[in-house]
Amino acid sequence: QVQLQESGPGLVKPSQTLSLTCTVSRASITTNDHYWSWIRQPPGKGLEWIGRITSSGSTLISPSLESRTSISRDTSKNQFILQLSSVTPEDTGMYYCARFIGGSIFYPDDYWGQGTQVTVSS
Repeated sequence: QVQLQESGPGLVKPSQTLSLTCTVSRASITTNDHYWSWIRQPPGKGLEWIGRITSSGSTLISPSLESRTSISRDTSKNQFILQLSSVTPEDTGMYYCARFIGGSIFYPDDYWGQGTQVTVSS
């Protein structure tokens, strides 16, 4: 089955840029029309969709984060990357990468990574 693994720093200082990488196994990020996505969950809050990149390279970012968020990919490594600039403590939370079949709802056969904790602190 498809596997996704997040990696990156667990601690980031305010005003810096957070970079997280999702490494995908057993599937190609370029082969099918899937939505390779980033989602986060602040402590005590619900899931927040950050954005996605499609298999063709098209990106879409949440309006609330668009000004400081980018999603890219490294096809040679089968990875897609989240960059969130000018971070504040409000960006603290669990960050997940996922492969979504649909662009607006969850499906039982969507795939999720295990998540990685990110803390923004001095």
